[in-house]
Amino acid sequence: MFDLTGKVAVVTGASRGIGRAISETLARRGAFVAMTDVLGDAAVDAAREVAAAGLKAEGFAMDVTNAENVQATIDAIIERYTRVDILVNNAGIVRDNVAFRLKREDWDLVLSVNLTGTFTCSQAVLRTMMRQRSGRIISISSVVGQMGNAGQSNYAASKAGIIGFSKALAREVAVRGITVNVVAPGLIDTDMTRGLPENVRNEWASKVPLGRLGTADDVASAVCFLATDEASYISGQVLAVNGAMYT
Repeated sequence: MFDLTGKVAVVTGASRGIGRAISETLARRGAFVAMTDVLGDAAVDAAREVAAAGLKAEGFAMDVTNAENVQATIDAIIERYTRVDILVNNAGIVRDNVAFRLKREDWDLVLSVNLTGTFTCSQAVLRTMMRQRSGRIISISSVVGQMGNAGQSNYAASKAGIIGFSKALAREVAVRGITVNVVAPGLIDTDMTRGLPENVRNEWASKVPLGRLGTADDVASAVCFLATDEASYISGQVLAVNGAMYT
């Protein structure tokens, strides 16, 4: 059950946090994981650590805002490992500010990485997945893309856009045996949230009915499920991992 032996997965933003946890979880289930990150050295180092645990992983530098670089990297992965079965669009950034003070460059950058990057990477793997007549595309959105959040209009727009894009793409590629789904995390214990004052973290946690922040492994487990054969009839859906914060 939940066996990914022989599958090839590509994870973006994989050097740390949720991306690192997703990579490790997929690898533990038997997949070979191409761990990609704009910080190429960090991706290589992270993959070496995963491989040192007896798992299958390799690090690649990849900038999701550069379509040529994305295609070249995906092509190199396919040339080396012959296929791509799973794509996890995890790379994302924040540039927070209230809308009337938000700089245009911060709007453009967040949309470029989070939303356009998701499109670019998905498009890059589609040809091989369509030829295989199988594939899993799983993109990381956010509870903020579902409910909004003050000071994050650019981030909310990008994450809501991922949901709309994924629902449309799911309809386009279903006939080729490809599923497209979204995981929408809530408040997750990551480097970003650990940097917040303790009183702010506690206030956030108090808004979660389960009474705690989620973990990167909580998100990774949801992604892993959607990547498996057990989820083969699930497509175009949003799986919320938010402790009932938003239902």
